[in-house]
Amino acid sequence: MLQLRELQKTFFAGTPNEVRALRGVSLQIEEGSFVTVIGTNGSGKSTLLNAVAGSFFADGGAITIAGRDVTRWPEHRRAAMIGRVFQNPFSGTAPTMTVSENLALAARRGLARGLGSLLPVRLQNELRDRVATLNMQLETRMHNPIGTLSGGQRQALTLLMATWRRPELLLLDEHTAALDPKSADQIVRLTERIVSQHRLTTLMVTHSMQQAATLGDRIVMMNQGLILADYAGTLRRHIRAEDLVRRFDEIRRDEQLDASAAEMLRENYV
Repeated sequence: MLQLRELQKTFFAGTPNEVRALRGVSLQIEEGSFVTVIGTNGSGKSTLLNAVAGSFFADGGAITIAGRDVTRWPEHRRAAMIGRVFQNPFSGTAPTMTVSENLALAARRGLARGLGSLLPVRLQNELRDRVATLNMQLETRMHNPIGTLSGGQRQALTLLMATWRRPELLLLDEHTAALDPKSADQIVRLTERIVSQHRLTTLMVTHSMQQAATLGDRIVMMNQGLILADYAGTLRRHIRAEDLVRRFDEIRRDEQLDASAAEMLRENYV
């Protein structure tokens, strides 16, 4: 379904601020798999997601989605294949438009735009029925501007919009990070239900070790633009949040030792 081959991305190349965000990352995700990507700040996980989405072109390597090479496709062209939920609950929607209007746009994504009504009665009924499945009583607020809803309510609707027309690939970009714990837990449960119900191929980036250990069937750990670990199958089923935290602590200790060794070499050289 998704294949990444030797992806490379460098920001501010040739300057003192140069950052090698992706250093030859290769990853293959099978159809229907739910993969969680974890890593510290600067590990490259968000860059990886943005490269797949087409937010920028990779400097090198190739990206294939559902058998199509999309490496040089612009973001708007990939959007027909990709559903995405952002970290900010206020991204991905039109805040001054109503709940119904936002959902109607998602329902018509990729379809020819005619001159008929955006919200015929049949579609209004379908929208209300689908929103009712969220179990958040939002079906009674279909005519409210979506910007008046809480972060959790809006993120639930954004998730519904992103998966309305079953995307080839669902990208979840820290989609609970800006929510309070109760809302975050609600969105996690909703995510699990929607992904499982529609067997969506999903790539999720998160800082939460608990989410990583709970959601999905595979965990990819990144650091400094590289994949350090890939937990799948039996290994994935037995992984716990504390195991992931312990592995990150080991990485930090190794990096500190490397930095100390480099400093000693510099001092001895001088």
